[in-house]
Amino acid sequence: MRVFRGLPNAESRAPCALTIGNFDGVHRGHQALLARVRAAADARGLPVCVMTFEPHPREFFNPASAPPRIAMLRDKLEALRMNGVDRVVVEHFNHTFASQSPDAFVERIIVNGLHARWVMIGDDFRYGAKRAGDFASLKAAGEQYGFEVEQMATVADPSGARISSSGVRASLVSGDLDAARAALGRDYLISGHVVHGLKLGRDLGFPTLNLPIAHKRPALSGIFIVRVHGIEDAPLPGVASLGLRPTVDDSGRVLLEVHLLDWHGDAYGKLVRVEFLKKLRDEEKFVDLETLTAAIARDVANARAWFEAIGDAPGSRSTGFATSATDRIR
Repeated sequence: MRVFRGLPNAESRAPCALTIGNFDGVHRGHQALLARVRAAADARGLPVCVMTFEPHPREFFNPASAPPRIAMLRDKLEALRMNGVDRVVVEHFNHTFASQSPDAFVERIIVNGLHARWVMIGDDFRYGAKRAGDFASLKAAGEQYGFEVEQMATVADPSGARISSSGVRASLVSGDLDAARAALGRDYLISGHVVHGLKLGRDLGFPTLNLPIAHKRPALSGIFIVRVHGIEDAPLPGVASLGLRPTVDDSGRVLLEVHLLDWHGDAYGKLVRVEFLKKLRDEEKFVDLETLTAAIARDVANARAWFEAIGDAPGSRSTGFATSATDRIR
């Protein structure tokens, strides 16, 4: 899969089947849409292209009230790749882009920028300044410029509820990983490179892998049972803290820290993937390091008991962890 920051150059603008959206989380609704685009692209001998935005438009217009991010850009791109996308255009969302009229958006982006021959949009898609463009205007533009346009209806879960990024986000904010898993079709994950930290976990007897979080407001926070991919061939069990670490840090910086159960080694610089399996508790500000250490010990004990209950006792180096779609992401 090729990734472009902004519109591709002329040599990379081969005709394509296109869809446009934020794709935060790449949930089952997104996956159904991408499967339809893939099928249409194959039938027409075209590559699949996705245009997405950075930052999220709502972050641009009103950062204070923007929704928490489900996925960092790296994880969104990997999920798109896993769903058969050939090209991704990450468009920088700014005043110039936001102020384009619907007609200018079609001509500059869809026609001249990406040479789209077939376009799929969701039922809530809007484009152009003040979100003035809709399916009807895009359909008319397609007739003018010679590209096909289709609209995909909402994808619902077995109860009939709409599968949406806002629903996944709400599940993560509340710590309901089962609901998030059902909507995503996989375990929720965060990937990143392991960096050096303050070594406080090591001093407390619980060394951690440290992964910086690019966004100040991730949808998920708290203490979790996790699995970590990318260090050994089999995923490793662990306990993770995702948040602000209020007992030891008042900088407001978000960090993902993972203590691996019964594993010791050097993982600095490695790209790892952390799958979140169960929430243990919310973050707390403890009165001192001794109280914090006791809480971490309880978290580790609870994680061990959980893995043992499902037949994956830490230390066995078992490859029998339950397989999910994310096991195929590298």
